[in-house]
Formats: sequence, structure tokens, C-alpha cells
Amino acid sequence: MIATILTPAIMELGGGAIAGAASVLHRLGVRRPLVVTDPWMRDSGTVERLLAPLRDAGFQPGLFADTVPDPTVTVVEQGAALLREGGYDGMLALGGGSPIDTAKAMGVLAANGGAMRDYKVPNPIPLAGPPLVAIPTTAGTGSEVTRFTVITDAATDEKMLIASPLLVPSAAIIDYELTLSCPPRLTADTGIDALTHAIEAYVSAKANPFSDSMALAAMGRIAPYIRTAVAEPGNRVAREAMMLGATLAGMAFSNASVALVHGMSRPIGAFFHVPHGLSNAMLLPAVTHWSLPGAPARYADCARAIGAADVADSDDVAGEKLVAALRDLNTDLKVPSPKTYGIDPARWNGLLETMAAQALASGSPANNPRVPDVATMVALYRESWG
Repeated sequence: MIATILTPAIMELGGGAIAGAASVLHRLGVRRPLVVTDPWMRDSGTVERLLAPLRDAGFQPGLFADTVPDPTVTVVEQGAALLREGGYDGMLALGGGSPIDTAKAMGVLAANGGAMRDYKVPNPIPLAGPPLVAIPTTAGTGSEVTRFTVITDAATDEKMLIASPLLVPSAAIIDYELTLSCPPRLTADTGIDALTHAIEAYVSAKANPFSDSMALAAMGRIAPYIRTAVAEPGNRVAREAMMLGATLAGMAFSNASVALVHGMSRPIGAFFHVPHGLSNAMLLPAVTHWSLPGAPARYADCARAIGAADVADSDDVAGEKLVAALRDLNTDLKVPSPKTYGIDPARWNGLLETMAAQALASGSPANNPRVPDVATMVALYRESWG
């Protein structure tokens, strides 16, 4: 097997790294950047930590601060129009996965035209957008290093997976200090998202030695620190470990792909507006338990990597300990079930077949150690209801 490995050309890593954004732009040859972020980053003044040094360095950055959670086609189209009409030759995306995913999609439309649906997996993206510098402010999505973006078509309530080597950001600035203000719920949800990335990359049918090393390293950083990061938001050691773990997990799944949890999670977000990391967490224990027979040794490695099992445990025992540890993590981090989250049961049950069909069409379930059919996914949704 030959694995093609994709990563940003430039990665700046460490506390305070955001101060070097101007230097990164110079290295990429960008002269007129557009900063893409969300209203909270603008209104809280956080975006000024990026804009002020850029202005001091002689740049005149533009600002698009209208991104939304679960980025929509409408917002992407608005941003792409600004990118084209403003004469910008590069972007900096500041925020969680949503601003970064939005900026990726804006680049696609600005360079290629057409509709966002035209580039939904498995359709190719012909031309690269302008250089993108991704600056995450959460330790979770890993979008700063991945070849994916997920955009919601509000007309059909579908989260469209878009994938291409051209979506890997040109540069990533990974500054854990930007996560110190993350509230506990966001820290928990994005942290479990990152853990899911690492586990799914490791058990994926597309796993390779590079992605394996990234995935195991990510698990070893996230698992010991996620509870501390939630309970002690100002704990810099925990925050730094979580940020590095999330980036490593992003590199793992970008080069191996995610699997069944993500395939089933996206429709929950699209139909019920559940945050992505939280919908992953709702599904992770049940889906992992169902998948164990497909890769017992791999899941056992995951159990040992997160400290839930040791070398003396058989693979079967380690796998069961992994599932128990994931359930305990959800309990400790107060992850609700779809039922306790407040989803209407009639609508949930009425959409199970549709959600399962959308999950299957995304392609992610095909990477799972056990590949489900629609009926199996419906059963797993029912099991996860709570």
C-alpha cells in the first residue's frame, strides 16, 4: 500500500504563535488578506489579536465575520462573493471548525464558480483557491490540517462532505492560548470530536503507518487531559496537550479518513442542529461497541493508548474496556443523549431511515471495520437515543 500524505506547507505551533501571522503571509506571497471569522470573535475583540499585528506589518486586511455554526451554502456564497469582488489574494480563518470550513469552501467557489453541491463527494475540485492560513481557537475539529470541509445545504437539511487535496490549508497557526477562553461545554464537545477523529482514523480501512502514528499520539495526549481542560479552563498544560492532540488527530483522519461515527453524526447535526462534536459523542460508545468484532486488535490498541487497558489484557477484554471508558467519559463530561438533549422523538424516529441513507451516501461508513447497511444504522440510532 502506498499512502499519499497531505499536510500544510507551513505549521507554526506554540503559545503566542498568532503573533507571527504576518510573517506567514509574507512567506506565502499574500498581499491582501481576507480574515474569515464569526460574530463572537469580532464582537469580543478576539479578532483584533490578529488584525492589529497585520495592520502594524503594513497589511490592510478585509473582514468577513458572518460565519455560522454548521456552515451553510448561503454564507459560503456571500463570503466567496466578497473574496472575489474585494480583490483579496489570500485568507486567514480564525475560529473553530466552522470559520475554517467556511473559508475552504469560499476558496472553492471563488476559484471554480458553480454551486457548492457541484463539489460534493465524490466530485472533484478542479482549481485551488487562494492561500489559506487556518488559525483554530478550539481543540477539536482538526480542520486546520485536513483535506475536508462540511457544508450544510439548508434546502435539503444535508451536510455535504467535500474532499480534495486542494482543501488542505497552505499554513496552520496552532496557538493553544487561543483556547483558554473556551467554555466547558465547547471544550468537552470539541475534545471528544478530536478523540473520535483519532480512533476512527486508527480503525479506518484507509489507515496507514503515518496516520497510525498520528492517531496513537493524539489519543495519548487527549485522553489524560480532556477532563482537566473542561474542569480547569485556565490549565495551560492541559490546553496545550489538547491542542496538539487535536491537530495530530486531524492529520491522522485527513490521511486515513473517518468512519461510521462521523457518517452517522452529520445528519444529526443537519436535521437537529446538534453541535458536531456533541453528535459524535452521542454515537461513539454504541458505534464502537458494534464495530469491535471488525478490528479487535486495533480497538485494543486504542484502549491501551487512552490508558483504559494494559498489555496484559487480551484484545477482546481491551475492546470492552475501551467501550466502558468511552461511556464513562460521556458521563463525566455530561454528554446528553439525543433524548435528553431535547430532540423531538417523533421527528427523530421519522427521520431515521433518511439519516441512515445520507450517512451511507457520504462514504464514511465504508471505511468502518464493520460496514453497516441502512437497517443496522437505524438500529444504532435507536440504541443511541437514550
